[in-house]
Amino acid sequence: MILDKFKLDGRVALVTGASSGLGQAMAVALAEAGADVACHGRAADAVEETCGLIEGIGRRTVAAEGEISDKDVPSRVIDNVVAEFGRIDILINNAGTIRRAPAVEYSEDEWSTVLEVNLSSVFRLSQAAGRRMIMQGSGKIVNIASLLSFQGGITVPAYTASKAGVAGLTKALANEWAKFNVNVNAIAPGYMSTKNTAPLRADETRNRQILERIPAGRWGESDDLAGAVVFLSSTASDYMQGHVLVVDGGWMAR
Repeated sequence: MILDKFKLDGRVALVTGASSGLGQAMAVALAEAGADVACHGRAADAVEETCGLIEGIGRRTVAAEGEISDKDVPSRVIDNVVAEFGRIDILINNAGTIRRAPAVEYSEDEWSTVLEVNLSSVFRLSQAAGRRMIMQGSGKIVNIASLLSFQGGITVPAYTASKAGVAGLTKALANEWAKFNVNVNAIAPGYMSTKNTAPLRADETRNRQILERIPAGRWGESDDLAGAVVFLSSTASDYMQGHVLVVDGGWMAR
């Protein structure tokens, strides 16, 4: 039955940046599809709510804490998930940050912070999880890209560079790991109603300009990614490799 291909029973997932917003919604969606889910946050108490929601669904969960930009944290997080659950089948690289400033004023510290969180940690987590997945002969990695993987944006040079890098890294890893039955794909969310976009929504002119371009006529909500993340984490997407799936209310089609 086709719906059986979307079930994640017996799978173990890790979602980074799972304390709220997109990360929390995706973690809950994976649990609703049958997966046990490790929820990453900077501190264990940051993902307490998300873990509680997953437990309420009847799935196992654990908090995976650590500053994701620290070079030693990604491999430790993966090791801890495997120690807790015995394996890792799904990795959702969602943790991210943004700094806004004109390019001529953008500081080295801001640039480094954004690149480390949004791109370097994605590589390190994927590398650590990929080694495990290659050994077990299966795995799903879903990176969270952005519309700015395709466009330049305004006053977000580091974010744009990092998300373009995520799209490229997704394809590079897919090229190497497809033969091991490890799928690497990405989701590019459109303009979503999250903490990161609060300044845009608070700007009356910018908010109006954004809504005028979105054919759906609204900002995306966290739950709008639920179907996409379950699909890319399931056997229903086994022949998809290196794809960046846009979920944007029609923005890119405009």
